[in-house]
Amino acid sequence: MFKYLTLPLLLAVLLLPTSLVFVGRVSAQEDAVEDEVVAEEGEDSKVEAEDEEPAAEETSPTGKDAEDEEEQVGGVRMTSDAVTSVLFPDYPEKDLPAGKPLHLLVGLQNKGEKEFTIQTIDASFRYPQDYNYFIQNFTAISYNSVVEPGSEATFRYSFFPHESYGGRPFGLTILMFFKDTDGNQYGAGVFNETVTLKELDENFDGETFFLYVLLVAVALLVVFGINYVVSNKFKRSSSKPKTETGTTNDKNDVDYDWLPKTTTDFKASPRRQSPRQRRVKRSTGSGEE
Repeated sequence: MFKYLTLPLLLAVLLLPTSLVFVGRVSAQEDAVEDEVVAEEGEDSKVEAEDEEPAAEETSPTGKDAEDEEEQVGGVRMTSDAVTSVLFPDYPEKDLPAGKPLHLLVGLQNKGEKEFTIQTIDASFRYPQDYNYFIQNFTAISYNSVVEPGSEATFRYSFFPHESYGGRPFGLTILMFFKDTDGNQYGAGVFNETVTLKELDENFDGETFFLYVLLVAVALLVVFGINYVVSNKFKRSSSKPKTETGTTNDKNDVDYDWLPKTTTDFKASPRRQSPRQRRVKRSTGSGEE
């Protein structure tokens, strides 16, 4: 059975690396998939686009006017009593990679007289030329943490950009939403910059993989060849007649002189007799006496 299966197995082992190399080359030549840009709809998802042209400088308000100044972030007001900051601990230079989970720390400093309740933090990729268009929305994480007046708090947020985004620029927007004790809703644009995601240096090396596959195939081929040769030799040796060259057990070579003659009489063997014949023989012997 093994003899008939050896040739197909050898052919399969030789053809496997070739087919894998062909598939790898075809997949490498595929065109990159274009990003689908989804227009933002609905009143809840409106976000003000950044000004592409520099605005005229205005004198910053002072006193009470500075405290009451509010901006719109994600359709929600922004207060000057909240100062936010962001830090990428794993990538301080903001060289963010694609295809790996990204962790960031968002800090909030409460400079006002009312406590803030941090509700959610979310992130999204926008079209760099127009931030009104979303490319990918990431999960919003709920915190419900209270920041007392005059104190600071830090929150951890994570998101995962797809590996196909590597090498392309995206507008990364990170928003924080919170409210005060009066129930007023506020928002803060924690991060709003254009970043270019890096392609992973740890990407799978197809050439190395196919080299290992080829080496394994050659090793299996050698093993099958050795097994085939050994099995054929074993079959040939088993088909030859065996000649016994041990010690001979000839009766003439043994000295039986020291034994009684009755025990060395191999030619005459006593005939088996039934019990009835033995009785008859005994009775005739006693009658003659």
